[in-house]
Amino acid sequence: MAGLSVEAIEALLGNQKAEWDTVRLNYAKLGLVRERELCVHGSRVLVQCNPERRRSSAAQVDKASIALRPCFLCTENRPVEQRGIVWGDYIVIVNPYPIFAKHFTIPTLRHTAQRIVSRIGDMMRLAGLLEGYTVFYNGPECGASAPDHCHFQAAEHGAMPLEAEIEHSLRQVVAIEGPRGSLSEACIGGRHCYVIDATDVEAGQKLFERLYAALPLHEGQAEPLMNVLCWTTAQQRCITVVIPRSKHRPACYFADGDGRLLISPASVDLGGIVVCSRVEDFERISADDIAAIFTEVCITDTDVARINDMIKNKKTNIF
Repeated sequence: MAGLSVEAIEALLGNQKAEWDTVRLNYAKLGLVRERELCVHGSRVLVQCNPERRRSSAAQVDKASIALRPCFLCTENRPVEQRGIVWGDYIVIVNPYPIFAKHFTIPTLRHTAQRIVSRIGDMMRLAGLLEGYTVFYNGPECGASAPDHCHFQAAEHGAMPLEAEIEHSLRQVVAIEGPRGSLSEACIGGRHCYVIDATDVEAGQKLFERLYAALPLHEGQAEPLMNVLCWTTAQQRCITVVIPRSKHRPACYFADGDGRLLISPASVDLGGIVVCSRVEDFERISADDIAAIFTEVCITDTDVARINDMIKNKKTNIF
């Protein structure tokens, strides 16, 4: 798995801008993206107007729609201009429709479903290799526009407000893996999060698996609903933030007329950058709207109490 580094992926981005018009134009457009800042339950949230993200926020991710389209993450279906860096079973490619100035997608080489539990160790290793970046994962019903092809994404660490806020949050320790790691629970701006702080991948993976076993899993779901952010600190500790979910999309996504907000929350949105692909949504969305969306798609205090009890007593989910 040699050859992957921050220098290598940033060189890839520079080369893709030079060689591929779509990448050059869309990254240049980021300079024109409008943003405004809101305060949601005491938490900083940026609202971004980014019309190029319409293909993601409005993606049809039901089984019938997926069956009718070619997978855009498979090698044979990607644009001929798209290059990448192979790392084990993955390839790092530039995201041609960016939210961030440095935005990468990391799909598996094989077409395999979006699942996290067997790949959380890979996610943590990626965060270790790409120091200064945050690697993030959208569950198959939590904002992933390609739920049929396993992938991560990566962007420069610190771009999402939640990353800084998690460092100063008040946390309740739920589980400990000796001196090597801990699993804590926190609530930031209406979003319940679980934070794994580990010295090594093995400890982090064990704590994640313990959390995973306690998360709600309902009939018909492939895995518990969640978004995950992961990065390595300057002290070489691996921080993994898991945001459990109660549903995929809020009611306002499906509303008619003025009540509609085309917001399909994923890791970035719950990380504190709410992406609006429609100008009208950007101009009218309020802090109250975002608070309502967070409340609707995230788990409740009651859910947290049940999950914590299951973790402490090493039970598996019974939801």
